[in-house]
Amino acid sequence: MLIRSRREFLKLAALPALAKDNTRPNVIVIMTDDQGYGDFSCHGNPVLKTPNMDALHSESVRFTDFHSAPMCTPTRGQLMTGVDALKNRATSVTAGRAVLRRDLPTMADIFKQNGYRTGLFGKWHLGDNYPYRPMDRGFDEARYHLGFGISSAPEFGNDYFNGRHHHNGEVKKFDGYCTDFWFREAMTWMRAQRGPFFCYIPTNAPHGPAWVDAKYSAPYNRPKLPKDFFGMIANLDENLGTLETFLRQENLRENTIVVFMTDNGATAGYNVFNAGMRGRKQLYYEGGHRVPCFVRWPKGGLRKPSDSRVPAQMQDVLPTLIDLCELKKPSNATFDGRSLAPILKGKAEDIGDRMLIVQYGQIPKKFEAAVIWGKWRLVGGTELYDIYADPAQERDVASATPEVVAKMRAYYEKWWAPIEPTLRDFQPISIGAPQENPVVLSSSDWEEVYADNPGHVSEAAGGPRGGPWNVYVERGGEYEIRLSRWAPNLQLPLTAGRPVQKMTAGQLPVGKAIPIAGARLTIAGQQLSVTTKATDTEAVFRVKLNGKAKTKLHGWFVDSQGADLCGAFYAQVKLPKH
Repeated sequence: MLIRSRREFLKLAALPALAKDNTRPNVIVIMTDDQGYGDFSCHGNPVLKTPNMDALHSESVRFTDFHSAPMCTPTRGQLMTGVDALKNRATSVTAGRAVLRRDLPTMADIFKQNGYRTGLFGKWHLGDNYPYRPMDRGFDEARYHLGFGISSAPEFGNDYFNGRHHHNGEVKKFDGYCTDFWFREAMTWMRAQRGPFFCYIPTNAPHGPAWVDAKYSAPYNRPKLPKDFFGMIANLDENLGTLETFLRQENLRENTIVVFMTDNGATAGYNVFNAGMRGRKQLYYEGGHRVPCFVRWPKGGLRKPSDSRVPAQMQDVLPTLIDLCELKKPSNATFDGRSLAPILKGKAEDIGDRMLIVQYGQIPKKFEAAVIWGKWRLVGGTELYDIYADPAQERDVASATPEVVAKMRAYYEKWWAPIEPTLRDFQPISIGAPQENPVVLSSSDWEEVYADNPGHVSEAAGGPRGGPWNVYVERGGEYEIRLSRWAPNLQLPLTAGRPVQKMTAGQLPVGKAIPIAGARLTIAGQQLSVTTKATDTEAVFRVKLNGKAKTKLHGWFVDSQGADLCGAFYAQVKLPKH
């Protein structure tokens, strides 16, 4: 049932509830995108008002020294698997490094195997194609967008208002504002469940572009304030309040574990308030990866709402939920995180001495990381900070405490050694699989090339050849491969530019015209070329491929003289029925 307004939501809430299994706890994990630790009034922000987030904070056990990766995909992969990003392979937001290893069980897999219904509503960003889509990784119900956000390369031309989304792989329209839609659909789905559920709500807001209804931005329409960014957070806060009302009305609140987090450090709110921390998103100082983590379970016998200063990380969430929900752990699951359940239950003040490593990257390099050990932070392998004495990380004490540096470097060296040989082990996208045929590839997954933003597509960025896609040929046969400059749904000529696209609350930039006259394709040792006309919307190839083989698919465009122009930003790959 699609709920188009709060009035319809209230009508739904008045319906008689279905019989439910109330013995095992439900679980809701909420992750907002690009909201820093300082973007909460409960954390001291002097401008932004977040009353519903503040209320959840006041009712929760709060891990105040909790760490994500400094960018979103690595954080999400660590949450879903309990495994470090450089081990699970989802190390970056693009460049062929934004998908999880196939062999790792996910949080959704584990809940599903234990009799839970599983649903995702919002941002996945761990693979747009089979076998990496959310429904391939354990989710019974998945409503999501592709790529990093609704304006990303695979979603090119999409809008935050009345746009499109994917429902278990099928493209559909949504009504209203995206954040409202994710929460609305999550509540509709939760209400329909008769047994315990795991509901994951990872919003794409407040990640840019900052498109939101002006009524939410209006209170922050002052000089030097990121009014639309704060407006997106205000809308999120309102939806959190609606969710709280829903949980109370449905008698779900008491036996539902709610975990609230964000995916990385400060972004647009950095210059307003960063809770006294140094650094922001992408950086290895605290402001880049220290994030909130609130855990509430009224019926679960948790300790009273309070702060825990124990260093913890995203990889701890899955083993923690396994313990709290008494789930059976898969035999093939090995976690880098530890369960925080003893702290949550008030049975322990800590979980033992350990070091944590924060690292991500398009091309991860040795010691481009932060190592966490109690109060110590080793940044870049050489800088050492005592966070307790110097929370702003202004005084490097490496020379004064060389023994601490030596121990932390030695731990990192041991961790890094088995990882380094695997760093070029790209996870391939399947083509020719019955689960997804045809497959639409986008520049977001080009190997080693950062090209996932609408600006990259509009400007034809990424070099004269773009990059290859790593693919796995599931079935042998003659494939049809269609290369395009623009997103296939736009049906624009290869040579065409695009005017500024006005959106509901923003715009996409001008698209550059390119004098494309032909295309090149390399795959499985074969090199092919075709000429194209100015009116063609795609370059079409047919090529025979052997099945059960990993290879690279690389397509790019050339001019009338054969000079390379730009990569093919999109490829449709189909194995026709035979």
